[in-house]
Amino acid sequence: MNYQQLQHTWADFSLQINAFIEQLGLDHLCLQADHAALRVNHHQTAQLLADEFSQHGDIISNNMINGRPILIIKLTKPLIMGKMQIDCVELPFPSDKTYPVEGWEHIELVFPSQAQTCEALVAELIEQVPQLASIIDNAHAGIGEINIKLSSPKGDNERLANPTIAFKTKGICVKVHPHDIQTIIASEQ
Repeated sequence: MNYQQLQHTWADFSLQINAFIEQLGLDHLCLQADHAALRVNHHQTAQLLADEFSQHGDIISNNMINGRPILIIKLTKPLIMGKMQIDCVELPFPSDKTYPVEGWEHIELVFPSQAQTCEALVAELIEQVPQLASIIDNAHAGIGEINIKLSSPKGDNERLANPTIAFKTKGICVKVHPHDIQTIIASEQ
């Protein structure tokens, strides 16, 4: 996998993600797309992509998260996904987990909120999108195609709480959190 292959698969990934955002009922919120994330299984692939993406943007963060480097690259030309512009790409170096498919895996959306916990974020999101209540209830009961994961990922120097809800289906994922990646990176300084 290389930069060109990722450019080639972006249109299909975008269609799948936009359809999933619509299915979740998040489309009417007009959320800002924070960044798109990749999944790779080999260190050499991650390094190749880091080198290639460096020619199309700047690495604005190289942080250790859960014991592995995760790069954030701010692109000189944003990726376009429907009406959204995505300025950054997250490139995690591989862990001990092997992904069935390498390439684009998820996007992250910013839902402006002061929530400090996942539970508070879920409550605010359901208030705005009531249909999410049944999607979340079904996921917790193991019913349906959508899985939900709540987390509060944190880099070594982050000072800003950024609770995250991940909605996963059919190999793709949409994550929702209160703060964009560039604000989180600034909080580390």
